[in-house]
Amino acid sequence: MFATGLGIAIGVGFAMQTAINSQLRKFVLSPFKASMISFIVGVLILTVVMLVSGSSLGIPHETFTNQPFWIWLGGLFGVIGLTTNILLFPRIGSVQAAVMPIFGMIVMGMLIDNFGWFNSIVQPFTTNRIVGVLLLLIGIFLTVVLTELVKKRRNIANEQDDSKSSLELWIWRIIGIGAGMLMSAQAAINGQLGSVLGSPVHAAFVSFFVGAAILIIVVIVKERSFKDVINPITKKAPWWVWLGGLFGATYVLVNVYLVSEIGTGPTVILALFGQLTGSLLVERFGLLGSHPGDINKIHVIGLLIMLVGVIMIQSF
Repeated sequence: MFATGLGIAIGVGFAMQTAINSQLRKFVLSPFKASMISFIVGVLILTVVMLVSGSSLGIPHETFTNQPFWIWLGGLFGVIGLTTNILLFPRIGSVQAAVMPIFGMIVMGMLIDNFGWFNSIVQPFTTNRIVGVLLLLIGIFLTVVLTELVKKRRNIANEQDDSKSSLELWIWRIIGIGAGMLMSAQAAINGQLGSVLGSPVHAAFVSFFVGAAILIIVVIVKERSFKDVINPITKKAPWWVWLGGLFGATYVLVNVYLVSEIGTGPTVILALFGQLTGSLLVERFGLLGSHPGDINKIHVIGLLIMLVGVIMIQSF
């Protein structure tokens, strides 16, 4: 029960991070710079936690020589997943940009558990787990897809460019699914790294450090300037725009812990349920600078169906 609550809580926190970073982006004028700041803040927070706990920031030499190369890919996969989500939105619309990665995360999480990839805990498919996943997908459809389709019929939103070829759209859909699969792989890899290093905090630090380094390089190559990074200070942005890194660091840290306790699939599914719940709360109450919106019966029914799916996956 503790693990279930923790998994849902970090999902809610991840939704908060997304809302915060979207506001930070308005000040720094770049999604890559906003993500870079978030990662750097996360690195600083995890550094303080490690120093206060008396842990070393260094990594033993034998870890590099005795462990498989993929154990260091968590940060890279996280950045790829984050960047892909940014690229998907204008190409396939907000609905599919949300659903495709989520679908990829669920599928990959279950595959990792079933086959024990990345030295994960083996949790074979059972009838109850399959039914739970199907209920989860139905809930996601009601909460995300059906709601947006209703809006489009009312001419509130029409984001997808009809001039795009079917082939191009399917390529981006597949890329979205692949990005979601990488996010699940990141959770499993960081969980294994935490076991090797003997510390979830150290594993989260390494993942964030690698991600921050990659994003700094991306900003140098693509943006060619860091001048807008100080805009949140000079333009007196709300104090909470700096908290995205805190939520992100907590998300990765708790993920590392939960993967070792309950497996990759359940960890991913609990976080996704929390993420969708948190997103609806942010929208309903207009939290963190977002525009208030309505939560209708479809939202509630979708979340309840998802909750039943989560219970089936966790309990059987």
